[in-house]
Amino acid sequence: MAAKPVEYNATITHINLLTPTLGIFRVKPDEPAESFIPGQYVILGLNHEEKGGVMRAYSIASPPYLHNEYFEFFVRYVNHPTSDNPLTHLLFAAKEGDRIMMRKRIQGHFTVEKTMGLEDPRLRVLVASGTGLAPFTSMVFEWYHQLGHARNSAILYGASYPTDLGYREELEAVLNRSEHPRFLPSISRPHEAPEWDGLTGRVENHFSPEQIGFLEHQLGLPEGGFNPENCTVMICGLQGTIANTLTSLLYRGFVPADRKLRRVFGIPQEVKPTLFFEQYDTTPIIDTKDEAVVAELVERLRAAGVPAGEGAKAAG
Repeated sequence: MAAKPVEYNATITHINLLTPTLGIFRVKPDEPAESFIPGQYVILGLNHEEKGGVMRAYSIASPPYLHNEYFEFFVRYVNHPTSDNPLTHLLFAAKEGDRIMMRKRIQGHFTVEKTMGLEDPRLRVLVASGTGLAPFTSMVFEWYHQLGHARNSAILYGASYPTDLGYREELEAVLNRSEHPRFLPSISRPHEAPEWDGLTGRVENHFSPEQIGFLEHQLGLPEGGFNPENCTVMICGLQGTIANTLTSLLYRGFVPADRKLRRVFGIPQEVKPTLFFEQYDTTPIIDTKDEAVVAELVERLRAAGVPAGEGAKAAG
């Protein structure tokens, strides 16, 4: 039986395909939409002629100050969908002027306001892979609009090829305005892009104990300065990016906000989080049932001076 069709209330006004499977889509609601907080998401929906309606949540990539003009979304075509009616297959077949559904309610807690707080003076290190960049473009472009700068923010962004780097020119213009660039893209397949002269490797690799010193130099931090006293970290993307960044930064004493991980690591409630993430897939960040893995990660926190419960064990 076909799913119930969605009722269209918005128009796709612009499509920019960076590659055949990666695009930026602008949507304008029929009626004025409420503003939002950078980092939030909204539900989009389309109808398949035979299979009915399908809806999915997408982070808003555009800044709130543009909400009366359009909402922008950074979307990758899903080659191996888990559904027989994937929304991205319909979206990438759409044309400018086509109709779409966008829910009026905008939601989500992956915002600076809901995490470390806007008044926090520390450097905000925003780590993204693929379309996980979307909430961070919304943040940075809004701050630049309001303040004329985004000096206390840095984006580390991983993609396979230079052509996959969405918003590259715009982010360079906003973040690379001083001696130390704060937009640091990294390409994981440099052998297929000989013209690339920037960072190479998966973005999470730059936080490993072997490479974080170079990252500190790039960001203008002193040796050992990438720590919770100077920085907070937000990560958005798939499990691999989040897990590898998180586990490396445990060496530096960064404390995750995720309740399950805090419970498994035995982190006392009074220890404030300094690392926040939003996940785009459902694979567990860490296998919390693997006691050896948990014990090693708890040891990293202890070595960094973070209190950890003696009885930390795998969660069921």
